[in-house]
Amino acid sequence: MFFNNLKIAWRSLVKNKLFSVINVLGLSIGICAGIVIGAIVYYDFTFDTFHKDKDRIYRVTTEFNSSGHTFTNRGVALPLMQTFQEGIPGVELAAPFRSISFSKVENKAQDLRFKNEGNSILANDAYFQLFNYNWLAGDKESALSEAAQVVLSQKKAESYFPHIKIGDMIGKTLVYNDSVAVKVTGIVADFKQKSDLRFTEFMSMDSAPMFGLDELKTSDTWNNTSSGDQLFFKIKDKASLAGIQSRLEELANEHKNQEPWAENETRLFVLQPLSNIHFGGKYGEYPFNNSRHVASIKVLKSLGFVALFLLLLGCANFINLNSAQALTRAKEIGIRKTLGSSKKQVIRQFLMETLILTSLAALLSIVLAPVLLRQFADFLPDDISLSVLYSPVGIVGIISLIVMVSLLSGFYPAFVLSGFRPVSVLKGQFSKGDKGVRLRKTLTVFQFVVAQVFIIATLLVGKQLHYVLNKDMGIKTDAIAYVSVPWNDKSEVKKERLFNEIKNLGQLSNVSFGGEPPASNSYSTTILTYFRNGTEIHEQTQLLWGDVTYLDTYKIPILSGRERLNDSIKEYVVNEAFARAIGFEKPEEVVGEFVKLDTMNIQIVGLMRDFNQHSLKSGIDPMAITGDWSGRYSNFQNIHFDLGNNSEQWTESIDQIKKAWEGVYPDEEINLRFMSEIVQNFYRTEKSTVQLLKWATGLAILISCMGLLGLVVYTTERRVKEIGVRKVLGANLAQLNLLLCKEFLFLVAIAFIISVPIAWYMVQEWIQGFAYKTSLSWWVFIAGGLGMVLVSLAVIGARTYRTANINPVESLRNE
Repeated sequence: MFFNNLKIAWRSLVKNKLFSVINVLGLSIGICAGIVIGAIVYYDFTFDTFHKDKDRIYRVTTEFNSSGHTFTNRGVALPLMQTFQEGIPGVELAAPFRSISFSKVENKAQDLRFKNEGNSILANDAYFQLFNYNWLAGDKESALSEAAQVVLSQKKAESYFPHIKIGDMIGKTLVYNDSVAVKVTGIVADFKQKSDLRFTEFMSMDSAPMFGLDELKTSDTWNNTSSGDQLFFKIKDKASLAGIQSRLEELANEHKNQEPWAENETRLFVLQPLSNIHFGGKYGEYPFNNSRHVASIKVLKSLGFVALFLLLLGCANFINLNSAQALTRAKEIGIRKTLGSSKKQVIRQFLMETLILTSLAALLSIVLAPVLLRQFADFLPDDISLSVLYSPVGIVGIISLIVMVSLLSGFYPAFVLSGFRPVSVLKGQFSKGDKGVRLRKTLTVFQFVVAQVFIIATLLVGKQLHYVLNKDMGIKTDAIAYVSVPWNDKSEVKKERLFNEIKNLGQLSNVSFGGEPPASNSYSTTILTYFRNGTEIHEQTQLLWGDVTYLDTYKIPILSGRERLNDSIKEYVVNEAFARAIGFEKPEEVVGEFVKLDTMNIQIVGLMRDFNQHSLKSGIDPMAITGDWSGRYSNFQNIHFDLGNNSEQWTESIDQIKKAWEGVYPDEEINLRFMSEIVQNFYRTEKSTVQLLKWATGLAILISCMGLLGLVVYTTERRVKEIGVRKVLGANLAQLNLLLCKEFLFLVAIAFIISVPIAWYMVQEWIQGFAYKTSLSWWVFIAGGLGMVLVSLAVIGARTYRTANINPVESLRNE
């Protein structure tokens, strides 16, 4: 019976080639999108799932609330790390660590040197008890129990000790930062599974003083929080969570900052499950994830909805076309039932046809999936692939998808076709009226609603992205670049020498010393206190460090007052936002006032124009620029310069800068960055959203138009004789085309009316994440609707023109 149904189903599909091809293509596009998006979602949800007791591993993070503003930090205060190690009720194991990098690592026995080695941490043995590593050599119970011990990953070890067996590396000595001799006590295999714990070098925590980090062992300061100080731990059971969170709240209250300016500041220690860390969330990207891909639950949900709707469009196509074919197959069903076929047998027959079509579509989608995946290569991690398709999980997933789509697509047509009464059909009394018409119209409207929502959303999101990328941020970003001097080189002489050599290059202008650029993801804040009418105003202020030419380099004008006298005097130039924040309705009146930083009174000597310090998702924060007078270490770590307007000379200028760098820092790699690139990187997620919407829109339009073409073919074939009669009675081509098109254009118009509020709501919700917004212009909605109408007219017109051109003699000869 099965093979008989299979043979009959295949004959039917071959007989109706056009509808079969449309169905296969429509379903294959939906399934292809589902496979690609499924692979992306699977990739992000399989990070760090291989650790034993992963559901009991948490990280402590910090959340600050001050004057209505919330600030988050993935790190914790050092004393909290010590408190967890001493013991917290409900905590089975605590594993704190500090991220660190080394300027130089030497294997003197083989005369090998390595520079700027990162992805390293200071940790203790608890780290390896908490996370699952495959030990190739050494003892995980004691490998980090003493000072001057290090555990290496396999790849790192092989680079440090080439041509030496893993076991023979134990006991070897490495010299860090020219003077710290450390013994290798363990080698661990690199993770084969996906993980955000990409560390390659594990130095013992007791080694911290050897690297000038005594505070890791001795600090009792609860009010300093660094994102590099991470605290992971394992709970005894789920019931312990409430008690641990309660204890964290007690510690936050006990060690509240007692400074006057922190009176309204509160701090929370928040628990974050290991399963959530990959997605960053409000704590930002995972600190050791250097990939351009940033995982986001919100983005993954959006991807899931896109895949779902594309699948539904393919299924709607199938239901539409197969139910439309019901009349042509009515006699077939009548004969089958007369010869003894039951309703269940007829349903099985048509479900078998659907299964064959879906299977063909799935095979085609597997071929197309790598092509679609490559379209998102710029926004996906390099190691993502479709290899999951060939795993047991992937095979089960594809089979489940085929079965689900087959049932979803085929059940209704099979139910309709199997319900025909054989007596009525064979007597020719089967109604050719509205049976199934309402469903087909509804599904057609649904398809065009989805397509038009994608079209409008793509236009509006693209409009917003174009707006933020081209809006004047208040600073010069074109042709501005900077180089960072080596953080580990404390020589002021070398730094000054490099600065002077770059400054003397003829093609450059406005060369300045400073800290980070005016707009970046790295920034420092402090609390400045202003006394006004007998009250203290404490304002969280972003600090910018630069010399007296820094503002001019970035074309930030001083609106009132003057520039600072020199780079070492204690003076501030503040922005308009700061002046307004401390109560000045006229910002220029802030010039000459004094603010307090800790115990120092510092004069405000100038007012600079507001500019955007971050992406346009956020507003303008209070800011002050000052010189390099802190004394502890230099804040001038970058040399900023304008490459000029002649882009043809940029390559030559950059080559000269690199040559100057090699003359001063021959053992260091130059790090040169452009401001335009920094601004572009602010909107990585938005760019990937536009790319996704473009593809979703194209695929949705393609599926909808294929379905529309199928319905037009079916409708025109049924009305060939009617058209012949109308032509005999004098109707011209334009009138006939209008007659055949208006029914479908009416459906497109209904879809447009429905899609407008849906698209507006979705984009309005998305655009709320920006402090600066473009307008949701009415012309965008009209353009989206007209675009869909034109595409529909092209599809409909191509077929109706052919039908309207048929000679009436041919269409009426059998009447």
